[in-house]
This record gives sequence, structure tokens and C-alpha cells, in this order.
Amino acid sequence: MKKYIYLITLMLGLSFTGCSDLEEDARSQLEPNERPRNLESVETTIAGAYGHLSARAFMSRGLGLTVMLRSDMVDIGNPTTNAERIEHDQFTLSTSNPLILNQSNPERSFWPRLYQVVRSANETLRELEVLEEQDAGVKEEIAGRARFIRGFAYFHLVRLFGDVPYLDETTLVVDASVAPRTPVDEVYANIIADFQFAKETLMDSRMNRALPGKAAASAFLASVYLTRGDYESAYNEATDVINNAGTYNLALEEDYRNIFHAVNTDASLEPIFVIDFVGTNVGDESRDYLAAFTGFFGQQTYYASGGWSVMVPAQAVFDTWDDGDYRKEVNFDDEAVADNMGTVIPFTQFSTLDGRNANRPHISKYTAMAGDLPLANTSGRDSHSNYQMMRYAEVLLIAAEAAAELGLTGEADQYINMVRNRARNGNGTNSPSAVPANISGATVDDVLEERRLELAFEQKRWYDIVRRRMGDKVFGPDGFETEFQGTENFDPNRDYLLPIPPLEITNNPNLSQNPGY
Repeated sequence: MKKYIYLITLMLGLSFTGCSDLEEDARSQLEPNERPRNLESVETTIAGAYGHLSARAFMSRGLGLTVMLRSDMVDIGNPTTNAERIEHDQFTLSTSNPLILNQSNPERSFWPRLYQVVRSANETLRELEVLEEQDAGVKEEIAGRARFIRGFAYFHLVRLFGDVPYLDETTLVVDASVAPRTPVDEVYANIIADFQFAKETLMDSRMNRALPGKAAASAFLASVYLTRGDYESAYNEATDVINNAGTYNLALEEDYRNIFHAVNTDASLEPIFVIDFVGTNVGDESRDYLAAFTGFFGQQTYYASGGWSVMVPAQAVFDTWDDGDYRKEVNFDDEAVADNMGTVIPFTQFSTLDGRNANRPHISKYTAMAGDLPLANTSGRDSHSNYQMMRYAEVLLIAAEAAAELGLTGEADQYINMVRNRARNGNGTNSPSAVPANISGATVDDVLEERRLELAFEQKRWYDIVRRRMGDKVFGPDGFETEFQGTENFDPNRDYLLPIPPLEITNNPNLSQNPGY
């Protein structure tokens, strides 16, 4: 009988010398039918897969910094911040960038962390194979959660790195350690199969949107199809979610601010899949770091201490956003409370609070969200924030983009205007704004612009730039970041993908580096 031996970390032969917390679990040396398994133990395993999403290596810090700084919406504020961040912002990325793989603390980097998600999902599926005396429907639902999160992890990996080793529940460690890079098309085929299985087996709706239901699987399927340029499938999948919004308990939130409110968001029907932070500092994990990275030193607008002025929008992003659009108010801090006397200063004076602050409007989505709760920690890191991985407005815009590609202009208009109508209504207490006005004859470019505004600073923009190959345009002379150093370094033959960590290539002779690195 085969021995299903799996590494807890990368499953690619990576050696973590001295990292005792990442050593292999001896229980995984046993045959599947020799391990004590019951429903409770399987639930613990799948919970571990989802638990990785709130780690600092993922969207809270490592990957969140990477995809936001590489976009055209955000630039470095504090010039003294770590070089690993500046490299992404200025497209001077070294192959050993520690945000991708930190050899000293691999659990704090996103390449191994994403493979840990895969490992936990695969372990769950193997455990289910030997779980006896359990209702088939229960096992299928757990398998749906496992395959959803595996598809979710690989959807990030394939967009970030291109061809990546694909490992499933049948992969043995002897094979994983020398696994070659699986072609992109094959990786995507497996991602689609995982999301399709999840859609078939998961429940329609969940109160806790940190766990996926059918809507999450369907919405991510639509996003995958859109990324692949399969616009008919993207349209069908997105409109299936829209047509079943009542069944899935989905709707646009009336007040855009509530989506990014630490308390009110829990009652909203707009979130489809979220990362739910617990606001607890255990080994510096599971903390809301985006509040710190997007806030700024010395401000007391939301809580007694500010952030670090690391990820700051380019001035042109703020200046070109229509003042009548309520989303601008929610997304930016263009003034700050400077002291406990309530003194308010404009963004042009932010550096008077601390010389490391950039004198530009800062992102408020995360700092305001952290400020909705009493905090025991500085800089907003111990908040109970939810990061939106997928929400109903994005599904509407996926449908709009696919419709525009298919020549269904009227439907593209309809879905964009649903999103704009919410923005015009503000928080619902005042007369509706005149902007953003309804659109007629929407083009693909119109949809991409609406995505940029509606999903601003939600880790979507870089992936849009990559899938639409917009780098030359957005980092060119007409882009937002022309005032900053670094955009001239963008190389379309290199920078749409990240480098494979050199240590992985050293340990696995079947891996090769991406072009240009």
C-alpha cells in the first residue's frame, strides 16, 4: 500500500533547518487507515487550511504588500521602509525577495504559506477517504471546502508565478520533492475542477462568510474564466450568481462604508468570501497589518496611534477621482486629527506629524475599519477586520466585463449602473449625488475603470493589470505614478510574473526560473 507522506510546509523538498514548528508531523508517516481519524479531527485539518489565510504572510502583510505595491494605485510613502517592499514597488525585484520566500522565517512568506494551504486541503481529502461511518453528504461538503481552498490557493500561485508544481491528494513526498512546473493550462483546469466540485457540494449560503458556500465557488469560477479570457463561461457563471442572489442571500450593501466597517460588515449581504481576523497577537500572526501599512505616523483620527505610511496612493489617484463619488470619501484620508485636542490638519502637512509620512492622501479603508473597535494594540493591528476576497459588486463587474466582450452592451450598462447607483446614494442620509452618472454603451475599458474605483485597494488591481497586460500603459507617461521613481523599470517580458525562489530551484532540479530573473 502506498504511504501518503506529506511535508507540512512546502512539499517541494525545502529544508527548514532550525524551524522546529515546521517539522513534519510524525502522524503523517502512518498509512491512512492507521491514523486515528474521526469527523472532529478532519474538521481540525480543514480549519487549519483556512487558518493560513489570516497569517501575516498572506493578504495581511506579505502578499498584500506585494500585489498592492506592484499596482498603479499605490506607491511607497515612507522612504525608509524595508527594501523588500521597495523592490516590488520599483520593479527591481531580487529573486531572493523575502516576501516571496524568507529563508530564515519561511512561514512569514507567501510561497510556502500558499503551499501549506494546499497541503492542509490535500490532507483533508486523504483523511476523508478513510473516514468510516459518516454520511456521504457530510463528507462531500467537507471535501467541497477542501477543494475550494485548494483552488483558491492555486489561483493565486498560477497568477503570480505562471507554471507551478501542482500537487494533489495523491502526490507522494518522493514525487513532490522533484515535481516539475505544471503548465498553466493544466493548473487552471484543476482549479476549475475544484471550484466546480465545490459549487456542487457546498451549501447555498452561510452566515459566516469566512467559509465558502455555492456563491463563493461560482463567483471564483467566474473570475477564473474571466482571467482565462473565456468570456462566455465567465458571463454564464457570474449571471448564475446574480440570478440566484436571493437563494444565496446576496445583495449590494446600501452603504459602501459598511462593507469596510468592522462591525456592520457582519450583517451585510454583500460579502461572498472574506478573511476574518481575530484581533489576537499570537506570534505576530493573524493580525490586521494593512491598517498599519496604510495608516500614518502620529494621526489620532481613529485610535491613539497611527500607522507607518508605507502604502500610499499616488497623488494622481486622488486628484482624478471625482469628489462627488462617495467611494472617494470612504477610500481616502485627506486630513487627520493630529492630537488629543482634536486639531485637524490637511494631507499637505502629514509630514509635520512625522518626517516619514508622505504628504499625500492615505488609504482609509483599513485604518477606519480597525478604528471601529477598541484596540489593545497600536497601529490598528489587533482589529477584527474582514478582508473582502470576493463580494457581490465584483460579481456584477465580472458579468459586465464579460458582457462587454460578448457585445451585450445593454447588460454591461445594467450591471455597472447597479454599482454606480449605490455609489451615488452615499450613506443614504443625503440627496443622491450626480456622480458617478449612469453609463450607456459601456466598453471593456469602462468596466476596468469601474473595477479600479469600486475595488480600490482590495488587492485586485495588480491581477487586472496582469490579465489584461496593461503594464506598458499604466506604468507609462500617462499613468498615475509618473511622479515616482521605478515605473520606468517595468519590463513586460519579466514583471508580469514573480521569480521562483532560488532555494527551490537548488533543491529541486526539475524547477526552472521565470524569464528575466
